[in-house]
Amino acid sequence: MSPRTGRPKAENPLNVDVKVRLDSATNKKLEDYCRKHNITRTDAIRQGIHLLLVQEK
Repeated sequence: MSPRTGRPKAENPLNVDVKVRLDSATNKKLEDYCRKHNITRTDAIRQGIHLLLVQEK
């Protein structure tokens, strides 16, 4: 048998795909924030979700 090839499995696989529609003003604010803080849109959205969950407690 040949060894498995390809990419190794990730420890915490990202297996949920979420799509969201934004108005252009909100999208511009998100892009500006990401550029200013040198982060991806995905990271900014994740941080926002975590902030909402912390505020809820």
